[in-house]
Amino acid sequence: MVEGSSAGDQRKPKSSGAPIVVMKFGGTSVQDAAAIHRTISIVKGRRDRGLRPVVVVSAMAKVTDQLLLAAEAAAVNDTQQAMEISRSLRERHLGTAADLVGRNIQAVAKVIHENFDKLEDILRGVAAVGELTKRTIDLISSYGERLSSRIVADAFEHRGIRSAHVDARTCIITNSHHGRAVPQTELIGARLHEHVLPLLEVSAIPILGGFIGSAANGITTTLGRGGSDFTAALVGSGLNAGAIEIWTDVNGIMTTDPRICPDALRVRALSFEEAAELAYFGAKVLHPSTILPAVKKDIPVWVLNSHNPLNEGTKITAFAPRSSSPLKSISAKKHLTIIHIVSSRMLMSHKFLRASFEVFDRYACAVNMVSTSEVSISVSIDATDELPGIIADLSQIATVRTEERKALICLVGENIQGHKGLSERVFSAVREINLDMISQGANGINMSFMIDGTAVEGAVRSLHREFFADPDPAIFDLANTGKAVASAVLSKPRIADPSGVAKPAFAGVP
Repeated sequence: MVEGSSAGDQRKPKSSGAPIVVMKFGGTSVQDAAAIHRTISIVKGRRDRGLRPVVVVSAMAKVTDQLLLAAEAAAVNDTQQAMEISRSLRERHLGTAADLVGRNIQAVAKVIHENFDKLEDILRGVAAVGELTKRTIDLISSYGERLSSRIVADAFEHRGIRSAHVDARTCIITNSHHGRAVPQTELIGARLHEHVLPLLEVSAIPILGGFIGSAANGITTTLGRGGSDFTAALVGSGLNAGAIEIWTDVNGIMTTDPRICPDALRVRALSFEEAAELAYFGAKVLHPSTILPAVKKDIPVWVLNSHNPLNEGTKITAFAPRSSSPLKSISAKKHLTIIHIVSSRMLMSHKFLRASFEVFDRYACAVNMVSTSEVSISVSIDATDELPGIIADLSQIATVRTEERKALICLVGENIQGHKGLSERVFSAVREINLDMISQGANGINMSFMIDGTAVEGAVRSLHREFFADPDPAIFDLANTGKAVASAVLSKPRIADPSGVAKPAFAGVP
């Protein structure tokens, strides 16, 4: 196996010029040996067709949650619980590695033991001081991706596929905002050309952990939960890839959550704007920040299913085909809080608006929706531990009232404003539900409203019945509905090859 840190020592032949495809695999795609074998076959299929894959992997399924539980246990001096979680994770990683590489486990086992020994030292340190900082949380939660990427790289080698494990922290350079660090794109591009591109030029497949990075001082940071998608997009943008593929456990972006509506349909194509709206307002398939790096370089993004690689998934490009259906998808975002801010001086001025939003900026708190009247502002925000501080600061300038356990329903489609009667259909479908706030995006593709969190499922089902009774077959897959088991192949794609993976035409590679 080629180690990324020594890439500069490799003899670098002239680049083949073959398109680069960045392939991100989520936790369920690397959760055990069987899933990793599927992942390897998918990547090999891309390489065998002349593409140059760069692989980004998440931690094995549920590992990050377990690492955070161990950190929380250590913080309250429950060292025994923290160590038990660590030992269980150690055994899981060792067992998966053994299933993948058999007798050749010595090297990867050494890495696994070294990492867990360091992790346990950190947990003991947390227990000793009784404090768990955001910086330490980043460090502890980084171990999932650091380990999964190394195990996957060794599994590639065992299958006779030249791989290159690259510590993502050498390439994904961020600021020092722990928990949700901001990438430094110019530095990332330079580091990728230094550490990753030379590996591609010696026909190795670089494998990085997603979600993690480092500040300029070398301290480990993270991009926030679900940040592996973001990593893939940053890598794709930095390497000018031909496509970014997000491999998950569903067949693509759906018309809504199939757990709520079993008859949900796969959306064949979306625009960057539509996908960004859905990701930000609750769709779980993509991280909200995924789209921006792809937009800047106009790189197609594909959402694909590693359990059903023949399915063509969802293609996301700058411009999507026109649809006869007014909506593409309905998303829901729960656990929101509405803050009502009423000017104590009965004055709606630019100073009042500025002072109010300066509070949200001070706490780095994003606002989902805004509604204003003559003397008041209502905003919705994600549930946050910073809420008491935000309310206290706002109370210095206004009267403040909050409503918690709210949810946002977001309807996304092209030119929503141009569809006459659409608002009437929306309000008729949810006429039995009280709407707290209503908003229509300036870009014309988003209509949203706030409701009580307990009413989400009923509202989504009613809206889905109203707007997807007669879907456009050019945009929606009428054969593959949400009722399908993820691994079932219900229809044969238009183009397939012996590797069992959708053709490059589906991957968006020129």
